[in-house]
Amino acid sequence: MSLKQAAAAVLTALALVGCQPASAPPPQSFQATDITGAPFARDFTLTDHHGTTRSLADFRGKAVAVFFGYTHCPDVCPTTLADFAAALKQLGPLASKVQVIFVTVDPERDTPDLLRQFVPAFDPSFLGMYTDAESLERLAKEFKVVYQKSSVKADDDYLIDHSAGTYVYDAQGRLRLLMPYGSSPDAIANDLKTLLSAA
Repeated sequence: MSLKQAAAAVLTALALVGCQPASAPPPQSFQATDITGAPFARDFTLTDHHGTTRSLADFRGKAVAVFFGYTHCPDVCPTTLADFAAALKQLGPLASKVQVIFVTVDPERDTPDLLRQFVPAFDPSFLGMYTDAESLERLAKEFKVVYQKSSVKADDDYLIDHSAGTYVYDAQGRLRLLMPYGSSPDAIANDLKTLLSAA
């Protein structure tokens, strides 16, 4: 299956999400795609750039935004992190109730030291996370994320094509939103406010 076909399959799966469990939160109006009740991206076990093992439960009480990318990314990744940083500035004190997580899809090059330099440069509260290649493959399936090397010039000189959406969880740890790449800081801030207001 090609990357485009895999991406289309993810979009189709998202479009089919409709049934919600009885415990689902009441409908709210979001600018991002509401995927409340989706049966995927349920949890993760990753190591953050401080060396601490983390799961979704560690951030209970906060809205959590999870984005998959890599530090050598020329455009999508730094843009997304910058947009979330700008959105958090708009939130003021509410920003302390948001956790942004950057999961690398390039464990070969993205060492903890590199993640520690790259990710917090956008906002000190942001966390870079990683795992080994085998565990990453399983995690990507759970999160319906696709990634593959492209423009390979050498073992350590390549790009990675990857999914560009951001998953957002509410303060109870429920998956709620898929924010598309290119969402403005205003849109991100408004949706995060809406999520936090219901907490």
